[in-house]
Amino acid sequence: MATDWLGSIVSINCGDSLGVYQGRVSAVDQVSQTISLTRPFHNGVKCLVPEVTFRAGDIMELKILEIPGPGENQHFGDLHQTELGSSTIGYQVGINQNGTGRLVKKPTSSSSAPQNIPKRTDVKSQDAAISPQQQQCSKSYVDRHVEPLSQSKSFRRRHNSWSSSSRHPNQATPKKSGLKNGQMKNKDDECFGDDIEEIPDTDFDFEGNLALFDKAAVFEEIDTYERRSGTRSRGIPNERPTRYRHDENILESEPIVYRRITVPHNVSKEFCTDSGLVVPSVSYELHKKLLSVAEKHGLTLERRLEMTGVCASQMALTLLGGPNRLNPKNVHQRPTVALLCGPHVKGAQGISCGRHLANHDVQVILFLPNFVKMLESITNELSLFSKTQGQQVSSLKDLPTSPVDLVINCLDCPENAFLRDQPWYKAAVAWANQNRAPVLSIDPPVHEVEQGIDAKWSLALGLPLPLGEHAGRVYLCDIGIPQQVFQEVGINYHSPFGCKFVIPLHSA
Repeated sequence: MATDWLGSIVSINCGDSLGVYQGRVSAVDQVSQTISLTRPFHNGVKCLVPEVTFRAGDIMELKILEIPGPGENQHFGDLHQTELGSSTIGYQVGINQNGTGRLVKKPTSSSSAPQNIPKRTDVKSQDAAISPQQQQCSKSYVDRHVEPLSQSKSFRRRHNSWSSSSRHPNQATPKKSGLKNGQMKNKDDECFGDDIEEIPDTDFDFEGNLALFDKAAVFEEIDTYERRSGTRSRGIPNERPTRYRHDENILESEPIVYRRITVPHNVSKEFCTDSGLVVPSVSYELHKKLLSVAEKHGLTLERRLEMTGVCASQMALTLLGGPNRLNPKNVHQRPTVALLCGPHVKGAQGISCGRHLANHDVQVILFLPNFVKMLESITNELSLFSKTQGQQVSSLKDLPTSPVDLVINCLDCPENAFLRDQPWYKAAVAWANQNRAPVLSIDPPVHEVEQGIDAKWSLALGLPLPLGEHAGRVYLCDIGIPQQVFQEVGINYHSPFGCKFVIPLHSA
């Protein structure tokens, strides 16, 4: 008689201390008055043990939720024997002397055979005779436990997944309303169709898995491989990585040749550019010969004066403040430049520079002493300068007594050294030194004895002369001499200017 109830799904109420258990009846022992449930649930939560055994004294209420169909009892008994052979440990619910419940371990035989899970069946497809008392017992449990649970969303999702997987083989499959509904059904099955028994009960041990990775050993192995193969994929912490400037190329190229200009005589002084290119100085005789050969090939004096005036005016405009000073909103702060020129070619270069400055809205005051006869180049430059808003004076009394923004010195010329003894020359030097304005010298000569006006900046033409400390910071301008002209005078030349016409030079 007791074996007829094997396989039935029951609910056992053990009171407030032990709670409510649900499961499938796996064994009933009439001698010891015990009943065993397989795959039990305690208060709606799946138990961690595969089987629980209850004593008759612990059971306060027993309800039958599902009775197996005809012919399934023997099948379940066979499955129960297999499960008992594969289980390792069982539990039995007992009562302590103080009335509280406890779990008693019941050792069982172990086996490595796989467990056979009994097939779930639908209650509606079973033809079982249930007594009125059993129906009343089942109905009372459903009213109190199953109905409230069925209202939750999670239960409906799980119930739909379970009912779809446990449909009777002979039961017809309902037709899908369309491809779209079928696709949504498949997505629901993929998301919610997994069995809740597969959810792990323990958290992932991150610290334990991290301890398995030996970081020091891995990096030592990488370093050993790199030493043998000669490769380096990462920087050593003790080494500082190479830092590149914004204008440097990280790709390896041909070695840079910094000495691209050579002269046919011994160099007394060398300069270098911002890029590191070496620019040697030339003697005054070689420089004069270079300009003479260039004039013979078509670079006339007028062209040279114009190119020198443009480069010198560009440098002067930069020294005066550039766009920050020279803009339409600063018409009340026009810069003032005083030009000191002598009656020679150097002076003509200064007049050309003054004309370009006046064209850029700079207030220019040109000092040039009166001479009975002037060079043709000076006469031509003065004719052009007179068409600007610049002012020409021949007396030092007409020069401003207040400091100006910039003084451009074009008084000295190596071929006219006697002019240094003239009164007007000494007076002009004294005025420049007293004005306390910064001085820019255009193409200054090399003085054996320091005298005259000390410049803050000096502008050399083509190639620099061996200028001393009195020349200040030296700049070099490109006046358009072709490369073959340099080669003709014995200079191996490669342009150091790059994208500019005026570059700074530094003492090497």
